[in-house]
Amino acid sequence: MTTTSLVRAELARLTATPLARLAFIALMVVPLLYGGAYLWANRDPYAKLDQVPAAIVDQDAGATLNGDHVDYGKDVTKEAIDGADFKWTKTSAADARSGVRNGTYDFVVTIPHDFSESLVSAQSDDPKRAKLVMTTADTNSYLASTIAEQAGKTMRTAVAERVGKQAAKTLLVGLADVRDSLGDAVDGAGQLASGAADAANGATTLADGTGKLSSGAAQLAAGTKDLPAQTTKLNDGAQKVASGAASLSSGLQSAKQQTASLPAQTAQLNEGAQRLQSGLHDARDQTASLPAQSQKLADGAAAVAAGNKTLADESAPFIAGVQQLAEDSPALVVTLKPVVQQSTLLDDDQKTALLASLDTLGSSSTALGAGATALSDSLGQLQSGSAQVSAGASQLATEAPKLTSGIQQLSDGSDALAAGTGKLAAKAPELTSGIATAADGASQLASGSSQVAAGTSQLAAAAPSLSSGASQLATGAASADDGAKSLASGLTKLQSGSSELADKLDEGRTKIPASTASQRNDQASVISDPVKVGTDDVASASNYGAGLAPFFISLAAWIGMYALFLILKPISKRAITAVRKPLQVVLGGWLTPVLLGVVQMVALFFIVRFALDLNVVHAGATIGIMVLASATFAAIIMALNVLLGSVGQFLGLVLMLVQLVTAGGTFPWQTLPGPLAALHFALPMTYSVDAIRQTMYGGNLGTAWSDAGVLACWLLGSLLVAFVVTARQTRSRTLRDLRPSLIG
Repeated sequence: MTTTSLVRAELARLTATPLARLAFIALMVVPLLYGGAYLWANRDPYAKLDQVPAAIVDQDAGATLNGDHVDYGKDVTKEAIDGADFKWTKTSAADARSGVRNGTYDFVVTIPHDFSESLVSAQSDDPKRAKLVMTTADTNSYLASTIAEQAGKTMRTAVAERVGKQAAKTLLVGLADVRDSLGDAVDGAGQLASGAADAANGATTLADGTGKLSSGAAQLAAGTKDLPAQTTKLNDGAQKVASGAASLSSGLQSAKQQTASLPAQTAQLNEGAQRLQSGLHDARDQTASLPAQSQKLADGAAAVAAGNKTLADESAPFIAGVQQLAEDSPALVVTLKPVVQQSTLLDDDQKTALLASLDTLGSSSTALGAGATALSDSLGQLQSGSAQVSAGASQLATEAPKLTSGIQQLSDGSDALAAGTGKLAAKAPELTSGIATAADGASQLASGSSQVAAGTSQLAAAAPSLSSGASQLATGAASADDGAKSLASGLTKLQSGSSELADKLDEGRTKIPASTASQRNDQASVISDPVKVGTDDVASASNYGAGLAPFFISLAAWIGMYALFLILKPISKRAITAVRKPLQVVLGGWLTPVLLGVVQMVALFFIVRFALDLNVVHAGATIGIMVLASATFAAIIMALNVLLGSVGQFLGLVLMLVQLVTAGGTFPWQTLPGPLAALHFALPMTYSVDAIRQTMYGGNLGTAWSDAGVLACWLLGSLLVAFVVTARQTRSRTLRDLRPSLIG
């Protein structure tokens, strides 16, 4: 009996009676029903999610954004319903919750009343995270709840993209406005630097002039320091002269009447007249140049007063401008500091340098204002002191000629008096005439000395004012010099700070890219959704059913073999006894289910490819792997039956159940517990699933060949076990081995 005859005999046995034929056909159809029906039911469930009932509850009260009313809840609801990803129903909260409980809705999405308010809070000082509430009930469908979670994530992503785009657009518009404002600030800082440079030059010139003025005023104050004391002495002498001249005139008048004591009196008179003549000559010599000097002093003081008035008048607008600049600079610093601090385009070092420049500008402006105020006060003191000096010098120049005239008259009178007293002493006979002449000269002397006394009194009265004015002039000039120097220093710092400010502002402005409204809109779109996931499929399943197909094809192949061995004899025991050729017997027992398995696998392939329209890249290779898997499973189940009998048939069922969880047909095998993950690499269905994936999806054919090699090893190993057991049975048989049995 050959292997072919054994196969024919087994097939004839299976179709011998109508009941046998019915059982045979039913078992042949089992794997087709299993694989085809399951894959049909799960061919593309995601394409029919629009039939899944879901509810959406919009409780959003809206919010105000930039003066406009926004209602993101309404927008989300409209987009969800228009998108029709699910069978959405807009309803109330009570209806939605009861609907989830009684199965009317698989899940509910609730938009809270503060949804829009929370979204717009991202642009405020108190941002809050918005939320969507997902209500599910796993009693409806656990997978529906899982899909609902993905729907919620999709809604969240869409809302986040819209809100992020609005926020990014607002930020970009703000940056564009900042860039324009920085351009204006750069221009203003440049003008400030230019004005500060001009002001610094003027302040330097002013400092030079006030330095010279301070030096001249100090010399004037030193020159007039002793003037009050000298004029006081001169006044005292003039008062004595006037008093003496008056007494002399009175005595001479009496002498005209009383000449009895003339010789003694004339001797004393001659001696006094000589002394008076000598003193007046000295006074005349000392005061001869007084009018010219006082006139020069008056002219100089008047020129100083005029120059100080001109300086004050011309400096007033400049000082006012500097004070205004000092007042405006802090405001400019306050305005620019937040711009610099909030800038995202400057690094920390640049911000620190720029803020230090602004602080220098602020401190320089304060010193500048103080210097301008001090300069104004000093110029006022200078003008007042110079006016007093000019008035005193003018009064001195006016009275000085009177003084010299009086002294000259005194001198002339003293000469006449001396001559008269000399003649009186020499010529007593001429006493009457001499006394008359002396009386006349004494009268002139008294008159002149009175004028001299009046002039010296006025001079003494004006001298303190002149000295005080000169001192005030010196003090004011020194203060003006200090103020002018402080002003020059402050303006130099202002020029440096404003120049650096202009440079930093321009540098910051250039780092903010210029953009148009269209560009900002594109940039906002990219910022709100910066990552787009692209696909680069090395090998891909066409849909969900195609993704499950390799696993269920492998299961169908195992179930098909298991079902066939319920009616097939693993090996012919009569052939073992009669033929005693174990290899032919094993091959005959194996080839029968293999041929039937080929029919099953080809039929299942046509169902998968054409009835279910699942894409298959390598059709021939896929059919080959399916047939190889079916043949391998047939060898394994046959070996279990030959080795253990009915127990082996049961172990075939257990082995299928173990492979259901270890083959990695649904979830990645890496998610399995440790012991099951180890079995993943040991059992054959793992390799049939992987090989069918490679050929069906267009993957790596080298991997498919490797998987086919593992299946071939299982095939040969199982046939070897069956051969060894069959060979042992050919050497010894029992009556029980010859008894017919449906499952061997």
